[in-house]
Amino acid sequence: MLNIKPLADRVLIKPAPAEEKTVGGIIIPDNAKEKPLKGEVLAVGHGTKDEEMVLKAGDNVLYGKYSGTEVELDGEKFLIMRQSDVLAVIA
Repeated sequence: MLNIKPLADRVLIKPAPAEEKTVGGIIIPDNAKEKPLKGEVLAVGHGTKDEEMVLKAGDNVLYGKYSGTEVELDGEKFLIMRQSDVLAVIA
C-alpha cells in the first residue's frame, strides 16, 4: 500500500484502466485512448474548516476530464485532486 496521505480537502485516486478499443480491426494506441473518467479513492485528507470530507477510501467516483494532478509512483499513475473536483460517487 502507498504511504501517501493527501492534505486538506484532497483525495488520491487510482484511475480505472483505459478500455481497449478496436476500429475495423485497427487497435488504437495508448496515447490516443480516451482518458478514463472514473476511478477508486485510495486515500483522503482530513478536510478543512469550511469543507467536511464526504469521500472515503474505497469509493468509486466520477471526475472531470481535466481534473487533478497526475503523479507516478512505482510505475503506477495516480491522480490527486480536491474533493470538489469529484462529480459523483458510483453506487
